Amino acid sequence: MDSTLFLAFCASYFLIAISPGLCMTLSMSLGISIGLRRTLWMMLGELVGVALVGIAAMVGVGALLTNMPVAFGILKIVGALYLLWAAYRTWQSRVNAAFDSTAKAVGTANLISQGFLTAVANPKAWAFLAALLPPFLDADKPLFQQGAILIALMIVIEFSCLLIYAQGGRRLSKYLQDRGLGQWLNHIAASMMVAVALWLIVG
Repeated sequence: MDSTLFLAFCASYFLIAISPGLCMTLSMSLGISIGLRRTLWMMLGELVGVALVGIAAMVGVGALLTNMPVAFGILKIVGALYLLWAAYRTWQSRVNAAFDSTAKAVGTANLISQGFLTAVANPKAWAFLAALLPPFLDADKPLFQQGAILIALMIVIEFSCLLIYAQGGRRLSKYLQDRGLGQWLNHIAASMMVAVALWLIVG
């Protein structure tokens, strides 16, 4: 990949990733409720999901799947119900001064699943990546190598943006706790999860 295409792809994907969306909203929500370190597990699942969507988009599977509304509808509902359940548990959980105790109560597998389902259950992401990635592939050069580079760039950019949102949520959490408003933390985080779930259903 030449430098012009490299910079064009980085700029294009960064603008997509940094925009408020399902995964970024979830990252901020978890940054509020469980902190940056534990949110990394959600990011792991989300990055695997994004990589899967990107690979599928490049080989044409994305275009096929976007024409299967029933399958996507089921996937979206499963993802949304999972997030609503997580939101309920977050709303009901206690906020205390020992922030880490709340973080440890959230299972690692649950966090990974949340990230993965949110990444793969959004048909708009499939359609967008199916449109974005192919133009950056040169048919006269090894496709595997080009695809690997693009997916690696996607993961690095996506991870950086997730960190920004999660850190923003963590700072908001600290701000509220320092002002004696800790009881609002889980409610804000849960409300954001509900928003992501509804976004999945109606998106």
